[in-house]
Amino acid sequence: MITNQEYERIAGYMKKKAGIDLSEKKVLIQGRLDNYMQKNGYRSYNEFMDLVEKFPTGAEAEFLMNALTTNHTYFWREHEQFLYLKQVVFPRLKAKEAASKDWRIWCAASSSGEEPYTLAMLCMDYLGLEHPEWDTTILATDIDTNVLEKAIRGVYTKEAVEQLPHQYVRRFFRPLNDREYQVRDELKKQVLFRKFNLMNPLPFKKRLHVVFLRNVMIYFDEQTKERLLENIYEKMEPGGYLFIGSTESIGQCHGKFRYVQPSIYRK
Repeated sequence: MITNQEYERIAGYMKKKAGIDLSEKKVLIQGRLDNYMQKNGYRSYNEFMDLVEKFPTGAEAEFLMNALTTNHTYFWREHEQFLYLKQVVFPRLKAKEAASKDWRIWCAASSSGEEPYTLAMLCMDYLGLEHPEWDTTILATDIDTNVLEKAIRGVYTKEAVEQLPHQYVRRFFRPLNDREYQVRDELKKQVLFRKFNLMNPLPFKKRLHVVFLRNVMIYFDEQTKERLLENIYEKMEPGGYLFIGSTESIGQCHGKFRYVQPSIYRK
């Protein structure tokens, strides 16, 4: 049984390291960690946390981060945003970057890969035969190494893939069996997966045209949201687009971004 002191220690660690607010989440923490504690012979959560804090890049710290990071996503999620991207943003980007032929798109919480692969499909579909002339590589980052491994494998259930338009399924996936599909190599090459903690300084040397930050900020408090949005704003091209989740809003949190329509903002 986790004590209040142990719960507060774990919640404090997650807030400091990943910005994740686990207030009132004692039951969730215990539910996700209990089996691991018993299986590995820990006498207390404090014993486990001693190792986590002593070895911040070790296996226990990685397990904790993976276990307490929520990853729920699916192909074509909030598809209105993808249609807006293809119909409005891409034509503007193509005209603006006609000389450089370079689109810089960041999927900031890529989870198991459905979102960045969808973005890559849209880029290839929109540019068509011209696509080989352009660099539209999607940078996809997440803090959870388990979901990144799944994304890199690129294997999804038939039900998951069928959420996509049929022409995308035919072009970008190959059936492995009667239950699973795998992302084709031509699409895999368009997405670069990396582990990244959103609480760290953003490493971009060139400014970003499009940022997808969907369904992440619901786990942050207002101060953490504001700091993250400020960091992203500074790394975006003037006129760049920010996409957030449909249940999220920037509101008064960051007044610099201009509202475009629900869950879409512009620098």
